[in-house]
Amino acid sequence: MDIRYANHPADSKKYGTQELREHYLKEEIFTPDSIGLTYSHVDRIIFGGAMPINETLSLVAGKEMGVEFFLQRREMGVINVGEDGVIILDGAEYEIKKHDGMYIGMGVKEILFKSKDGEKPAKFYINSVPAHKEYPTVKINIEDARPVRLGENENLNKRTIYQYVHPNVCQSCQLLMGMTMLEPNNVWNTMPCHTHERRMEVYFYFDMKEDTRVIHLMGEPSETRHLVVENEQALISPSWSIHSGVGTSNYTFIWGMCGENQTFDDMDHVKMSDLK
Repeated sequence: MDIRYANHPADSKKYGTQELREHYLKEEIFTPDSIGLTYSHVDRIIFGGAMPINETLSLVAGKEMGVEFFLQRREMGVINVGEDGVIILDGAEYEIKKHDGMYIGMGVKEILFKSKDGEKPAKFYINSVPAHKEYPTVKINIEDARPVRLGENENLNKRTIYQYVHPNVCQSCQLLMGMTMLEPNNVWNTMPCHTHERRMEVYFYFDMKEDTRVIHLMGEPSETRHLVVENEQALISPSWSIHSGVGTSNYTFIWGMCGENQTFDDMDHVKMSDLK
């Protein structure tokens, strides 16, 4: 498990490109026949990916968590960004197609991931946060996610936000998770930008072509920084940081949040005139 420590916003003003990438960017999410996870000390979120090909992969707790099994004191959201797969929870099997997801509640002991066809592997993207109560596990097909359509073509930000783990869809302790899909010829997400001091967020960009990139903006509104992001990479966004991006083409991203509340629109908006 990769460990990322929290830092003060003033520190980031001193970072060069490589230091920014080391602290905030996870360059490789999926490794064949492996589960790769990153533990962020910002609200103790864990994110990463499981990519089963020839093996069935088991999610287990490492020393970093200090528990007997992974979800002993946690909850988890999963969205499949690959081909058809299966998630097995304490012996119960769930078929998960591309863009289908699951909320998995605290207390589930055995979590297994496998692909229907190893030549066309599933890619299970994972977010997990601390939990205090058991809520029912729910399979969430993309048709069951709540769509919110925003933006306009003239602003290059026409997009649909699919809320998966959200109070309008299922119960959770503190995890919020969903997917935003930009329409063709639209490249901006979340601009004008915002922060939300009460929650942190992780962005995972995917469905990008090999020669396209997203310029992800971060930092305090008065002194921003940027990271150049490739397909299937993820970024940690502390609560004090903006989190916005513009692509060289349209793309899709998964957002996961945790913190003090679950109010999706609890944002501190930033005026364009205040963005530096």
